[in-house]
Amino acid sequence: MDSKIKIAAVSYLNTKPLLYGIEKAPFLKDIQLILEYPALIARGLQENTIDAGLVPVAAIPHIPGARIISEYGIAADGAVASVCIFSRQPIEQITTVYLDYQSRTSVKLAQVLLEQYWKKEINYLQAPENYIDLIEGTTAGVIIGDRALIQRERFPYVYDLAACWKEHTGLPFIFAAWVANKDLPADFLREFNAANAIGLAHLDEIKKANPFPAYDLNVYYTENIRFRLDEQKQKGLDLFLRYLEEKQPM
Repeated sequence: MDSKIKIAAVSYLNTKPLLYGIEKAPFLKDIQLILEYPALIARGLQENTIDAGLVPVAAIPHIPGARIISEYGIAADGAVASVCIFSRQPIEQITTVYLDYQSRTSVKLAQVLLEQYWKKEINYLQAPENYIDLIEGTTAGVIIGDRALIQRERFPYVYDLAACWKEHTGLPFIFAAWVANKDLPADFLREFNAANAIGLAHLDEIKKANPFPAYDLNVYYTENIRFRLDEQKQKGLDLFLRYLEEKQPM
């Protein structure tokens, strides 16, 4: 029987600083690190095929026994750059929005903001793999992750969802947190939390290992992404989850 703790994460640029220390930590021999889409990580926790993962926070209410196990994650206090609605027309003219299939949280955030912040009724479409090519006219699309950073120069209208959330609520936004579906050993949790912090002291090394001409990674890692989940970010998370709880299924 495999006794390793199964940990899943995405391999986006925004997770590189967190994974840096985890991949180098002494306890790596005790874990199995799996790289996957955010939505599939949440499914793994729901189906108990993994023990912990960096999951989109909108999935937390749907994971039996869910508990956040680290004070590190992926958050923003203002513009995040890599979670945006892209369009060729201003948001006031948009009637249809493709929802990126890779992350539950980003699409739920887009739906909350379109309803509450922009006060629009929108026709939502599940995005096929080539949906970025279908963003035309009054049809927009939610794009996340590295692909969003690449697309920033392609579209005339880019609406940063974390910035809009901050303007709407006054609070930061947590996109993903390390979540377990069961109790894990206390010594492992201490080591795991400490390992998350290691990469934040090696950002120059991480940037050098991941050249990305489409966007300034120094700006991304030091201004856009907030890796420490403090009390204000928890308040933002609580508000977002409350919004989702109050809404009918979308």
